[in-house]
Amino acid sequence: MRRILLYALLAAGALVSTGPYLLTAGAAFKSGREVLSSDPWLPPRNPILSNFAEVWSRYDFALFAANSLIVAVTVTACQLVVATLAAYAFARLRFPGRDALFWAYIGTMMVPQIVTLVPTFVIVRELGLVDTHVGLILPFVFGFLMPYSVFLLRQYFKTIPESIEQAARIDGAGTATVLWRIVVPMSRPILGTLAIVAFVNTWNNLLWPLIITHSEATRVVTRGIAQMQGQFNQQYHLVLAASAMALLPLVAVFLAFQRHIVRSIALSGLK
Repeated sequence: MRRILLYALLAAGALVSTGPYLLTAGAAFKSGREVLSSDPWLPPRNPILSNFAEVWSRYDFALFAANSLIVAVTVTACQLVVATLAAYAFARLRFPGRDALFWAYIGTMMVPQIVTLVPTFVIVRELGLVDTHVGLILPFVFGFLMPYSVFLLRQYFKTIPESIEQAARIDGAGTATVLWRIVVPMSRPILGTLAIVAFVNTWNNLLWPLIITHSEATRVVTRGIAQMQGQFNQQYHLVLAASAMALLPLVAVFLAFQRHIVRSIALSGLK
């Protein structure tokens, strides 16, 4: 009986979590009239693909998706590299004030993102990076999620036995060799998890692109969908079709790194 209740709770939680995505996917195949007149949870009576074709052809959705992909992939790669270097320094290198500096840096996670938006915009503007891809990327790499990534990586690095690194040093390996050839390969589960978090956070972010970009050349998916909502007014079927298309890269990334997430959770439980 207890197991049945547990499965029922898990099923209810899964339904609540996936409900909005199922609703979006179903409504994307409905006509505008059907979206407004039918029950949103009912499947489309006559599924249509014209919504996707209209979004793709009427608006440069391919450009928006390409911009989002460039920004998200670049941010993910740069953030993993920078966070790995910082986390290893905090976990293994010894220097005065290391722990105090680490906790002061982690404390910046308590500062709401909205508080730092204006100073960040002023810095980007003074650097002449407004409405550029670099201006979109840099705050994501060094600001919004970096303390979180550094914290998780540092805690994971501390679970790796130092004896493994010491054995490599006896064989003549330097710090860089130990980090990139021993520590990083052993940390693939947590790196895969952080890659998903960084990619999804960058892909879904609307506030920073809304502030920093103006032209279509730098417009990302979230900014494009926000503009479509204002322009299409009551044409929710087109907005939902664009939203469903925007979900596909996230699903692909999750499927690609799913094995690393499961392994990371399993290793965390064992340790």
